[in-house]
Amino acid sequence: MKRALIVLAIAATFAVTTFAEDVHIVYWQYFYQSKVDTIDLLIKQFEAKNPGITVEQVTFPYESYNQKLAAAIPAGEGPELVNLYYGWLPLYVKAGYLAELPKDSFGSEYFKKTYYNFVEQSAQFDGKYYAAPTAVRTLALIWNKNLFKQAGLDPNTPPKTLEELQSYAKKLSKYDNQGNLVQAGLAMQPNGQGHCWIREVLFRQFGATPYSANNMKVTYASPEGVSAFKWYTDLIVKDKVGYPNFGTDDVTAFVAQKVAMNIDGSFRIGTLNAVKGLDWGAAELPTYKGVKGNFASYWTHGIVAGTSGKKLDASVKFLKFITSPEAQELWLKNVGELPATPALSAAHKDDPYVSVFLKGLASAHATAYVDEAGQRKILVDAVDQVSLSKKDPGDVLKDAASKEQKLIDDFWK
Repeated sequence: MKRALIVLAIAATFAVTTFAEDVHIVYWQYFYQSKVDTIDLLIKQFEAKNPGITVEQVTFPYESYNQKLAAAIPAGEGPELVNLYYGWLPLYVKAGYLAELPKDSFGSEYFKKTYYNFVEQSAQFDGKYYAAPTAVRTLALIWNKNLFKQAGLDPNTPPKTLEELQSYAKKLSKYDNQGNLVQAGLAMQPNGQGHCWIREVLFRQFGATPYSANNMKVTYASPEGVSAFKWYTDLIVKDKVGYPNFGTDDVTAFVAQKVAMNIDGSFRIGTLNAVKGLDWGAAELPTYKGVKGNFASYWTHGIVAGTSGKKLDASVKFLKFITSPEAQELWLKNVGELPATPALSAAHKDDPYVSVFLKGLASAHATAYVDEAGQRKILVDAVDQVSLSKKDPGDVLKDAASKEQKLIDDFWK
């Protein structure tokens, strides 16, 4: 009897080892150094705990990432797991790129217990879950304390309202003898975080609602929405405190200390803390008539359609591992993005940077995109039409809403 048990135990061990040795899975994400390094570290930890299961990370430049996926997955040459922006999820599902996550590992109850409400709602499509994140992001006002001092402003007192933001931006802007802007008081980068600030924060603060309750109708081209859009574009065309692509882009210019203030995401914490000589602060987004607002977003991980058998089992294990509380804490430390599990936030309430971005979650909205790139471009182009072509903000916004409505209608046809 004892001999039989020993034989069975050896057989079971051999079966597990054989399973592990046979499994090699591939994970794709776009290249962002801190994210790549963190995934590499998580892979080492995962492989140590799961002997024989090997994970290969492959990265591509952000600009070509979606094109690579669109070519590889239909041809059966893509990865088993893929990192994607949450706003791409509808298009990925519609294109057949993603598999529904196994209900026994990533069911409705799991998402409700593990994640913020906006994640639980936006990680699904047509009632099914297709991706799970490690971290989430919000926006904050960041400012350069040295440039505040030079302008005679208290370096520890950032603007708290939009009116103060506009006033500070004017004081912090510098021009050469020809009137050219050489130091921007406020970065105006609509293709960065600017379009999110307009859509989910400024529109709402001025009394507009970006979309209908079911997200099928574009509703921001109301008088209130026009007022918000005009306030933003006036900073460029009238106040001249900044303009799109000043100093290459908002991040480059802020790091070079040519921009005094910016609206940026929590993912920038690690990058800015690594810059020598940069004394910066972070504060909650300025209010308007007492109304707070913020934008929440996240990158998430999905399993590619067609993944099956041992590769599917290994992919589920790896997905569970890189979304675990331990992985979320590591992600915060290395990348700066916030833990996607609300229960983990309490440990960071005293951090001068992380705590600010965490507070933003209380008033944050996550846009229910159907085509993030297309919808982003419409609003970015709208800002350009006002700032470059000097068109009327009201006419431009109404045209933008019409274009976005067609995009949404076409998606759901």
